[in-house]
Amino acid sequence: MSIQKRLVGSYVVVIFLTVLILEIFLIASVRFYYLHNVERILINQAELSASFFQQYFAEEDLESQSERLLKGFVYNSDAQVQIITASGQLLQDSNGYERSMGSISMVEYPDVQVAMTGTPGVWRGKDPLTHEPVLAVSYPLKKYEADVTLGEVRFATSLTTTLHTVKQITLILILVGLLVLAIVTLLGMLLSWTITRSIKDLKQAADRMTEGDFDIRVRKRYQDELGSLADTLNMMAARILKTEQLKNDFISSISHELRTPLTSIKGWVITLKANGKDNQLLMEEGLDIIESESERLTHLVDELLDFSKLDNGRITLQLSPVHLQALLQQMGKQLGPRADRQGLALEIQVDEQIPPIQADVNRLKQVLINLLDNSFKHTDPGGLILVSAHMKQGQALIRVKDTGSGIAEDKLAHVLHQFYKADQHAAGSGLGLAISDRIIRLHRGELRISSTVGEGTTVDIILPVENQRNLTIS
Repeated sequence: MSIQKRLVGSYVVVIFLTVLILEIFLIASVRFYYLHNVERILINQAELSASFFQQYFAEEDLESQSERLLKGFVYNSDAQVQIITASGQLLQDSNGYERSMGSISMVEYPDVQVAMTGTPGVWRGKDPLTHEPVLAVSYPLKKYEADVTLGEVRFATSLTTTLHTVKQITLILILVGLLVLAIVTLLGMLLSWTITRSIKDLKQAADRMTEGDFDIRVRKRYQDELGSLADTLNMMAARILKTEQLKNDFISSISHELRTPLTSIKGWVITLKANGKDNQLLMEEGLDIIESESERLTHLVDELLDFSKLDNGRITLQLSPVHLQALLQQMGKQLGPRADRQGLALEIQVDEQIPPIQADVNRLKQVLINLLDNSFKHTDPGGLILVSAHMKQGQALIRVKDTGSGIAEDKLAHVLHQFYKADQHAAGSGLGLAISDRIIRLHRGELRISSTVGEGTTVDIILPVENQRNLTIS
């Protein structure tokens, strides 16, 4: 069953039960009100008649005074009035019965039976002659200050009009209930449609995405949870598209990066096979280039393997005490010749009071080499590359700062993403900074990059100074 049917069904069932309970309560209340009102009127009239008899006719003969009593009782009532003897025989009837017409016993009526015992009686049923629904109240006629019943006065009225009114009101209440049920059903269908329409949009978009179409966007119809879900789905599709584009750019770039050294190696192998035997200088030059290109290939492959291992959490650091002063001085000696060849100044500044840190020295070297390599690539001759280390708020801060071309602000937020390259035409896989960031996070540290176009780039590596063992990537 669809969500729309379940929603509408739930609304209809709840409202139907609510309306049904209210209808039963209202109909019962209306019926009770009308019948109880008629009963109270008859009881009041009978009570007044009995009180009148007790004050003025209690010492006189009931049978001889019955006609006068009947006229007095009928004067203020529209009901049928009957005067009955203590034995239950009818004396007078406002409908025209007279004693001379014969004796009629009223003992068979339950209200008369109760009144003969000295207490008021009420009966509702069908008249044996007319078969109409009637309500009758019998009240004992007693002597003043004596508990002696001389007879009964009986007030009876037809309930046909009253019950007809109750039926009309009941019909109106039922029609109103059905109208309410119909309105709620329509509103439920409309409300469920507004919900299921958004869900259908989301489902259609999700189906398109499963087929690889990430250009699809979900229309945000309302500012609700489904609208937020639509925003999230659209954002996810945009990010997937961006990732796909980065992946395609990466594949294109890495293919070019691999093809270039392979082409060079193959070309030199062919050249050396043809002319290398008789030309020692050519042989040495070719082997140097082959060695250089092989190292370049190895570096690319290592980057891919490192990123795969880091991404899957399959690398555990080999921690040991690392003296940053010795490490950075070694990096300066290792990369100093390259700085001289490019006409750059490479300076190392380390606080001598900085304590040893627990780190994987080889991985830390990998990060520093990657950062320095980027600085070398993007700093013009005559520029400065400064590597420093000092304590800051109880943590070790390693800073690599250059005076290179810098990174644009709109690209700076993406440089740590995998496969991303600020310059798509530059050499490299776009994984270096992403790998460096993973390694630093593996050390429970943080890598921060700030840059200004035309002024240079600053990379801060913040590492905790504490004993840590067997760290794994989070």
